[in-house]
Amino acid sequence: MSLVEPEAAPRAASREPARIVALANQKGGVGKTTTAVNLAAAFAARGRRVLVIDLDPQANATTGLGVENRVKTTTYELLLGETTLDAATVASTVPGLDMLPSSPDLAGAEFEISDRPRREFLLAEAMRGRLAAYDDVLIDCPPSLSLLTINALTAADAVVVPLQCEFYALAGLAQLMDTIDRVRRGLNPQLSLQGVVLTMYDRRNNLCEQVAADVRAHFGDKVYRTVIPRNIRVSEAPSHGLPVLVYDQRCAGALAYMDLAAEILGDE
Repeated sequence: MSLVEPEAAPRAASREPARIVALANQKGGVGKTTTAVNLAAAFAARGRRVLVIDLDPQANATTGLGVENRVKTTTYELLLGETTLDAATVASTVPGLDMLPSSPDLAGAEFEISDRPRREFLLAEAMRGRLAAYDDVLIDCPPSLSLLTINALTAADAVVVPLQCEFYALAGLAQLMDTIDRVRRGLNPQLSLQGVVLTMYDRRNNLCEQVAADVRAHFGDKVYRTVIPRNIRVSEAPSHGLPVLVYDQRCAGALAYMDLAAEILGDE
């Protein structure tokens, strides 16, 4: 399946509302942004129309999709009400995949919006009525349980948690689950845990096998069968401003993200 010639032409408007998924984990270095970028590219390769919203001040998703040199306005201005989602969105090099970029300025947004009314709903309100052209919206959250993450969870239908296969994988995850529960109870009753995806998996490493078994025992069928292997091509792709599915669509990492997309969409 080629990303240049997707499986089906993107439709002009969705028959169903776009599904909004936040990719969240307060622990950094777990493959969160990598999963957001490459899962979005895999959805687009299947003919879906996708929007990635970079809500991380590090702006790694913006760099990973190669749009940093075409940024005019960002999620920072969007949250402050200084731009609209349409005006801030730019097309990526992947057909069917658009990007709402971030910048380091977003680091100051939390302070600037902290005393605003309905501060947890700023992203949701900015998105309202603006997503008709999309099938999927993926929000790349910062590696913290901050007001930015709360905005993402309040706007989302579901959460996908990337989880690195390492000793401390489950450390702090209870806090994230508690935050999701609190958001569900107080701000967004529709929010659900869509799934946990195991990343940086190395079958030669006994610890990876043990962590995977522990996570599956804890979360059951919420853990995707597809695991994302540790793969050098996945690590190299962002430096070229490309998803790994474009950089090397035959490598193990690219194939895993295609499998994950199929599993999430239920059409394996």
